[in-house]
Amino acid sequence: MNYTSKRLDNSEAPQTTERILYFIKTKGPVSTATLAKTLDMTGEAARQQVQKLVAAGLIEGRQEAQAGAGRPRQNWVLTEAGNARFPDTHAQLTIKLIGSVRQLFGEAGLDKLITQREEESRSAYALACSAPDLPTRLRQLATVRDEEGYMARVEADGDDWLLIEDHCPICAAARTCQGFCRSELQLFQEVVGPGASIVREQHVLANAMRCVYRISPLP
Repeated sequence: MNYTSKRLDNSEAPQTTERILYFIKTKGPVSTATLAKTLDMTGEAARQQVQKLVAAGLIEGRQEAQAGAGRPRQNWVLTEAGNARFPDTHAQLTIKLIGSVRQLFGEAGLDKLITQREEESRSAYALACSAPDLPTRLRQLATVRDEEGYMARVEADGDDWLLIEDHCPICAAARTCQGFCRSELQLFQEVVGPGASIVREQHVLANAMRCVYRISPLP
């Protein structure tokens, strides 16, 4: 992982920090009590770790209403610096290259670049996601995406499935040109096939914690 300029105290066990950051990344927003229970820590130890991460600028609190009466609960999410601990593939270089392509070749040139990337991914996904049944293809897709750095997994949700990606390794590029996201959604639909639909329900670029896609079998 990529350490930010705001380093933690040297006395802190790095593995504890990484476990907490990873848990918040994949399960957040989460409360201090949830961190303590899940990571087998005392409540006091969890509070101390949370305060260190807050002081380091890696996490921040978010007030969320509880069901029924009661005060809002304080949950924790990663800050921009916290998310930076998870790699965004060559972010600054990518942004500069996209800017150069736009300047030299215009939007048409950028569209060609995205199309070329899409074709390369299409071939790789077709080879890796070739199972005859949809659930297995989705698991194969999640494996490929996980290997590409998206921290991907598939979960059943009633008759549907959710493809969940807790990280976006091309986030900087996607913010600069959302054609990358559009292209990926098209590729996912091709993997899913004509027997199901796929929609993006949560999107990192829309300030969600992660990208979530719902796959629904067609009647």
